[in-house]
Amino acid sequence: MKAKRQALIREIVESQSIQTQEELAEALRAHGMVVTQATVSRDIKEMHLLKVLAEDGSYRYATMDKGDQGMNDRLIRMLADSVIDLASANNLIVIRTLSGSAHVAGEAVDSLKWPEVLGTIAGDNTILVIVRSNEEVEAVIRRFRNIIK
Repeated sequence: MKAKRQALIREIVESQSIQTQEELAEALRAHGMVVTQATVSRDIKEMHLLKVLAEDGSYRYATMDKGDQGMNDRLIRMLADSVIDLASANNLIVIRTLSGSAHVAGEAVDSLKWPEVLGTIAGDNTILVIVRSNEEVEAVIRRFRNIIK
């Protein structure tokens, strides 16, 4: 049931402009699925759906296809537009973002696939970037600064 629902969600967000969780729940119900807002919210999180800027200037849900360069470019722009500050301690980098945009910015950092970065953890407005070694932190910060300039 879950796999079928998530496949349908993917189909819906790729073919329609879905801007809210409620719109997505309504679209699923129109296809005969019985869903709650909580179920839709969990599916969005599990499927790593992102809100991206649509051509008309609104934001809509989209799938994150790691091979889609256009999506990666949009994520990088969103990272650049949302970063407020960078700081480091040892092998950790803390990136402060605009409220509500850390998860998208964190996905952008992950999509860069820099070998020095072991991983990220994103909250609402903060991303923790874990770097392999203390020695590599300054180089990674320089690369971030080049992106956000």
